[in-house]
Amino acid sequence: MQIQLNTDKHVVGSPSLQERVEQMLEQELKHLSDRITRIEVHLNDVNSAKAGDDDKRCQLEARLAGANPISVEHRAPNMELAIAGAAEQLARALANLQGKAEASSKRRESIRHMDPGGL
Repeated sequence: MQIQLNTDKHVVGSPSLQERVEQMLEQELKHLSDRITRIEVHLNDVNSAKAGDDDKRCQLEARLAGANPISVEHRAPNMELAIAGAAEQLARALANLQGKAEASSKRRESIRHMDPGGL
C-alpha cells in the first residue's frame, strides 16, 4: 500500500508527519491493505493562521484494485484527530464496500437466481 502525502501551504509536510500518517493509516487499515493499492492524503488548515473549531482537514482517497476510488474527509481541532477520524471513516467505508460485494456474490449463488433450464 503506497501512501502519498499532500499538504497545503499552511501545513508543513515534514518527514515526521509523513511517518505519523503512514503509521496511523497502516494501523487502522492493516486488515484491508491487500486490497488497497494507494492512498492519497490531503491535509489542509482551513482557516490558515486564524484559530477555529475543526479547522484542520484530512481527506483520504483510497485506490482499490479493480474498483473505483473511495474518498472520505474529516475535520477536527488538530491534525492528529483529523487524520485519525478520516482513517476510521475510510476503514468503515471499505468494510461496508466489502460487505456489499460479499452480499452481492452470495445473491448470485442463490438457487433463486439460477436458470431453471440448468436444473
